[in-house]
Amino acid sequence: MSMIGQYARVTAAELQRAVSDPEWALEMVGERMDEEADTEPEPAKARCLDIGTAWDALGFLLRRQGFPVDIVHGEEPLADAEDWGYGPPRCLTPERVRTAAEEMARLSAPSLTAGVAPDELAASKVYPAIVWERGEPLDHVGEHYAALQPFFRAAADEGDGMLIWLG
Repeated sequence: MSMIGQYARVTAAELQRAVSDPEWALEMVGERMDEEADTEPEPAKARCLDIGTAWDALGFLLRRQGFPVDIVHGEEPLADAEDWGYGPPRCLTPERVRTAAEEMARLSAPSLTAGVAPDELAASKVYPAIVWERGEPLDHVGEHYAALQPFFRAAADEGDGMLIWLG
């Protein structure tokens, strides 16, 4: 089973409730994911998004760029939240989502992956290591980042926060 990076956009009120009632948040997110599984909305219209197994490579590349927001793991824990797959969810406040969206607008997917070879990710033990050890290109990492850009932009425009977890 692979570890998949998962995101859910939530209103400021939903984020506040999620922080105090993580069980409610898990149920709400599950319902949204089920609804969107049928319609597969484009990232700018989606309430939930996953970035597959690209999460660790994305985090590695963003740290190299000095990205100011942890859009891969989130920044604030949901107190008393149970494991949502591979640990409890974390969140980004609407303000941090806005900061991330502004920074993402300045950093294109090609710029993010430029000059980085798979062997560098393999040497750094970036998940999933076997992909990088085989020398596979970083194309899918750039594609997932490109999907996150409109997802975060739409969230920022609506004043939404974000729940983030590995499922």
